Amino acid sequence: MARPIDQMETLFKALADATRLRILGLLLAGEVCVCDIHESLRIPQPKASRHLAYLRNSGLVETRRDGLWIHYRLGTLADPVLAAIVDGVRHALTHMDTVRRDGERLQKRTGCCVPGPGDVTGASCCDRSGSNVAEAP
Repeated sequence: MARPIDQMETLFKALADATRLRILGLLLAGEVCVCDIHESLRIPQPKASRHLAYLRNSGLVETRRDGLWIHYRLGTLADPVLAAIVDGVRHALTHMDTVRRDGERLQKRTGCCVPGPGDVTGASCCDRSGSNVAEAP
């Protein structure tokens, strides 16, 4: 188990990037897939995936697999000190214009992610209701 100081260092490193903060801002609205993130933030999908992996490894983001699709949501930190830091960051994000605009683009998305060339199911990342933002379990 990592020492508390090491956990805090990992947390601050994860928060020390504007793209990762913007991703956390999108996840304040609920669970989303990588295609929603990369389109809402207007960044390449591999860049979004790389930052999501960093956030997941730091414990800030959790995943849920649905067939071929992976949906991302905010994680729950067990350490109360780290959780308090993250709560403060979440609060600050709700007041940032960039994060607000990212959220508006997410809400305006009407399409679903299309399956890749190897997908024979034809399934999309959307939930059964047709929304591009999946409901958390």
